[in-house]
Amino acid sequence: MNQDDDEYTVKIVKEWDEESLLTLFRAGGWWREEWDPAHIADLVQASFAFAVAIHVADSVTAGMGRLISDGTSDAYIQDLVILPEYRGRGIGAGIVRALVDHCMSNNITWIALVAEPGTEDFYGTLGFSRMSGYVPMLFTGGSS
Repeated sequence: MNQDDDEYTVKIVKEWDEESLLTLFRAGGWWREEWDPAHIADLVQASFAFAVAIHVADSVTAGMGRLISDGTSDAYIQDLVILPEYRGRGIGAGIVRALVDHCMSNNITWIALVAEPGTEDFYGTLGFSRMSGYVPMLFTGGSS
């Protein structure tokens, strides 16, 4: 494989091709077909930072990730996904580094994420560690 075949660039954006992002959300298993794709633009715009990785040789949006933050005290990385055919090329690490750099340049040093099982080593190499004593939780309904 030519070394140029693995070249990619990461950009922080406020808008991006919605169909490319929809493909990524589906690849990550995070899209429900009853959702309106018209809201993807709002999701990108409202994120503290939204990163896309473009595979240079193919001009394909190969990955994405985003930051949710108040812009002052803390941030959460979420929706990190790389298209299956582009995994293992360093693209995910590049996106995480770009998002962390964005936080640091805004003086935000408390950066968290919820890692999928089996990804702890990946995030560990990027400076993340398990938060002992905490359990990620998701609202699923019920009485309030």
